[in-house]
Amino acid sequence: MMKTVNIHVYGIVQGVGFRPFVARLADRLGIKGTVANKGSYVDIYAQGDEQALSRFESEIKCKPPERAVVLELDSVTIEGAQQYESFEIIESEKEYGKIFISPDIAVCEKCKAELFDKSDRRYLHPFINCTQCGPRLTILDAMPYDRERTSMKKFPMCKRCEEEYISPKTRRYDAQPVCCNDCGPEVYIIGEDTRGGEAITKVRKAIMEGRIVAIKGIGGFHLCCDAKNESAVMRLRELKRRPMKPFAVMMKDMQTARRECVIKDGQEEYLTGWQKPIMLLEKGERQTISKMIAPDNLTVGVMLPYAPVQLLIFDYPDGVEMTDCLVMTSGNAKGAPICRSDEDAVKEIGSFCDMILSHDRDILIRADDTVTDWLYGRPYMIRRSRGFAPLPFMLKGAKDRQAVAIGGELKNSFCIARGEMLYLSPYIGDMADIRTVRALDESLERMTDMLEVIPQAVVSDTHPMYNTVSFAQEYAKEKGIPLVQIQHHYAHILSCMAENNFTGQVIGISLDGTGYGDDKTIWGGELLLCDYKGYKRLGSIKPFIQTGGDLSAKEGWRIAAAIIRERFENGGEVCEELGICKAQEYNMLKMMSEKGLNSVKSTSCGRLFDAVSAILGIRRASTFEGEASSALMYHAQLFERGLKDKYEPTFGGRLYREDEGFITLCTAALVRHITERRLSGEDINELAYEFHFTLSRMLVSACERAGEITGVKTAALSGGVFQNKLLVTLTNEGLKQKGFEVLMHSLVPPNDGGIALGQAAFGAINS
Repeated sequence: MMKTVNIHVYGIVQGVGFRPFVARLADRLGIKGTVANKGSYVDIYAQGDEQALSRFESEIKCKPPERAVVLELDSVTIEGAQQYESFEIIESEKEYGKIFISPDIAVCEKCKAELFDKSDRRYLHPFINCTQCGPRLTILDAMPYDRERTSMKKFPMCKRCEEEYISPKTRRYDAQPVCCNDCGPEVYIIGEDTRGGEAITKVRKAIMEGRIVAIKGIGGFHLCCDAKNESAVMRLRELKRRPMKPFAVMMKDMQTARRECVIKDGQEEYLTGWQKPIMLLEKGERQTISKMIAPDNLTVGVMLPYAPVQLLIFDYPDGVEMTDCLVMTSGNAKGAPICRSDEDAVKEIGSFCDMILSHDRDILIRADDTVTDWLYGRPYMIRRSRGFAPLPFMLKGAKDRQAVAIGGELKNSFCIARGEMLYLSPYIGDMADIRTVRALDESLERMTDMLEVIPQAVVSDTHPMYNTVSFAQEYAKEKGIPLVQIQHHYAHILSCMAENNFTGQVIGISLDGTGYGDDKTIWGGELLLCDYKGYKRLGSIKPFIQTGGDLSAKEGWRIAAAIIRERFENGGEVCEELGICKAQEYNMLKMMSEKGLNSVKSTSCGRLFDAVSAILGIRRASTFEGEASSALMYHAQLFERGLKDKYEPTFGGRLYREDEGFITLCTAALVRHITERRLSGEDINELAYEFHFTLSRMLVSACERAGEITGVKTAALSGGVFQNKLLVTLTNEGLKQKGFEVLMHSLVPPNDGGIALGQAAFGAINS
């Protein structure tokens, strides 16, 4: 019996060859009808017998194209439908509804093979792509995803590309960025008349001569040099004023990655998959890359080539003997967003490099490389961007409302709430720089347009001095909508809840470097009872005096001196003996603290880590955010590697105190204990581990007590300090032993890069 059904398919079904897939499937099953993009979904009219239609729907849902994700499929029978003569892809139309925008997709194996096939007409074409790979979000101007709404619209297809584009029998059927050497974009060196293959060869030679090159990719520019050439690596560090922060390395292939690193189960799937993030891999015993790539780290950030031009930099038929490991770090000045245009590159990073390889395909939305660690057999996100953003998260209980969340001051990403769909943007950057604020404004406008969102509220942090808050205030005024402000650490916990689609109450452990507390002090080591309606502060680490304003966030010795002054009568002598500070510095800080000059009470757990790092002589100050804390973790991990039996801590004091229902972790006593052992000359690696181990015990015990008070047995771990894999592992396992369900991050960063998701969740439920 013949019938007609109208099928709506929701998910990542744009820019992944979904309509050609449907057309080929219909042809194979003898089904007639149409398929079209509606912007928010794919709309199918299918006419055939019931058995064929049933199989048609099943294969769409269960066997979609490799890069597609079908989240929802609705099917309705149409009575009295017209008779179709064939099955066709018809004109796309915009229609309101759920919208799913595909992230950029790494070059596929078939295109890679064609790229190096001398008989293929796209041989050595730096922009080869098909329905299964290529740029998506970064070239998209508006939905639905069609060529005229991308930055490829200025490159008319040649006759042969157009034939492939319209033929259901080809891999490039309806592939919007399709092009070839005759009609596509072209690479060139800025400032000289060197184009195409000649430009690629010149760049390859420059890299092997120890020079530094900027290279335009899919979402922005990279700064590149030979990762095995230590003098080139050190020169790049000097030019970028980045003395210690790790660089990412692009390795030619998995064979190279296996030689340089230890690959754990599951990691290869992500390294070689369509997202191709930077993944933190354990260093191998016989690394050939420079030791200055990631000093004082057990891991190195590794990615494989994901754009055709990167493959060509590694492998080109020009006789140049090429390295198989390249530093590929974001092409930006410190504090500024990644460069995406020639003008940006010349102005912002021209002084960091010897030449710039660019191309004439415009990048409409920036997308830095995603950076992820690996924990419990799955990704543990540090920076969520290319390949992942803007895939949405779904939140039960959200109203049919639209809101924008501006996110954090550091590692900024914004988030757009559209009913139950929460779209976390690609990484933007640190908002202290006005250039990054402009990038936020530009990206937010483009994303709200693409998602057809008319915001009904804007959500921000509460800190009165944040640029993000000023931006939100101006945005709310301009749009004539309410401004909703929520506390920083509460937003962290909500982001963890939203990622896990959890709607109940949790005891949130929120640990980070700084956040504006309700009492106008600095918070950062918090125990919170949370749900989507609000929170109650149940406890914190022991407060200390943070003196020195912004300097105190970089100079951990200041926090060390403050805690030692509180715990030791001869604090000045202790600080001098340990090399923390000189008597003059100690006395100055003491005077400032006593007079309340540039001093504030703080419970920042990030600063606590910095203080212990200074006490142990690991890092007195940091040259990048988190340096002292990361180095402290490194030394603790070195000790952990040698552990053969269960660790027995020497700290015998109380883990927390309770006063009128408020729980205070005895962290100052722990710091005194670590200091005394350091004065006795004990091993700094063991002391670093004991600090992590005992702090986790404090967190677990405090959470257990909070559970007894509230009856809540679910904990959520969030905040930048939980990027520390040792601490998060110890805390998670301790909580589970106490019977807690533990919510953790995976595809959303625990740091401020994920905070907008929590803000958006609050706005979606409460606005």
